[in-house]
Amino acid sequence: MNDRFLRACRREPVDATPVWFMRQAGRSFAAYRSLRERYGILELAKTPELCAQVTLMPVRELGVDAAVLFADIMLPLEPMGVELRIEPEVGPIIDRPIRSAADVDALLPFEPGEVSFTLDAIRIVRRELDGTAGVIGFSGAPFTLACYLIEGRPSRDYGIAKAFMYRETEAWHRLMERLSAMVVAYLRAQVEAGAQVVQLFDSWVGGLGPADYAAFVQPYVRRIFVELDSVPTIHFGTGTAALLELMAGAGGDVIGVDHRVSLDDAWRRVGHDRGIQGNLDAARLLAGWEATESGARSVLDEAGDRPGHVFNLGHGVLPETDPELLRRLVDFVHEQTSRAGVAAEAAR
Repeated sequence: MNDRFLRACRREPVDATPVWFMRQAGRSFAAYRSLRERYGILELAKTPELCAQVTLMPVRELGVDAAVLFADIMLPLEPMGVELRIEPEVGPIIDRPIRSAADVDALLPFEPGEVSFTLDAIRIVRRELDGTAGVIGFSGAPFTLACYLIEGRPSRDYGIAKAFMYRETEAWHRLMERLSAMVVAYLRAQVEAGAQVVQLFDSWVGGLGPADYAAFVQPYVRRIFVELDSVPTIHFGTGTAALLELMAGAGGDVIGVDHRVSLDDAWRRVGHDRGIQGNLDAARLLAGWEATESGARSVLDEAGDRPGHVFNLGHGVLPETDPELLRRLVDFVHEQTSRAGVAAEAAR
């Protein structure tokens, strides 16, 4: 059994700091690239056996302490009447984005049964792991999903979405209410299928200032975490240095931080009654082992021996990353934080 990830999320004692990586199942693996030659991303995500196969790769190849579901945050939007496709090197594309209050009102209620392929994949992963690693479910957060829905594609400044938020305020709040209800239903279904921890990805929320976050986003995120009280939760965003206190106020047992914030500062700001996930700069792995080891030591030094640290990158694994370096990093973190090893070193 390996429950160190679950224990860390609950801020309980662990035998070593748990490690997992966002986007750990993907293009850095030759086996994944082989699958992609035969299947599209959505086909992989919507075929339970293939989805489970990709989800399990990092546990078996890298020795990470948790498997995160291989899925796209856009998948639960399709049952709400959103037609989308994923273009290589671009990402999700919506040809008919939301641009009016009427478009918001046209969204359909979400039914978890419409994404049964995701739930079936979680059941397979949970059965295959049989307690040897944790199982993470996830969803995009309402703000990030709203930006995709309104922009229609990835954006650098979210200008169209933010203009809608300011101009069509009532419609924005209706959209956030619908998306929040979807996220709760989606994550609850994942937990029922076997997810042991769930993470809320608000990858684009760093585009907001504190006042706008408090007015347009925080109430909906808080509602989600209040209703997800049966498993540990992780609240993650990027570029959120100005929002950490507000994000902590919205909820989450563990707050994910990117490489722009030190763990010391993050813990001081969110409170020591929370766990912290992060936060090695993913680019260090492209620079080789010396840069990776140096960065990892700094992260571990900042975490100290505080309970609730989950080692991760500041964001996702970059496609060019050498899996051997990821494997070496996992071993390094486990060895450096092994309670038996630390005790033996102190005895000398």
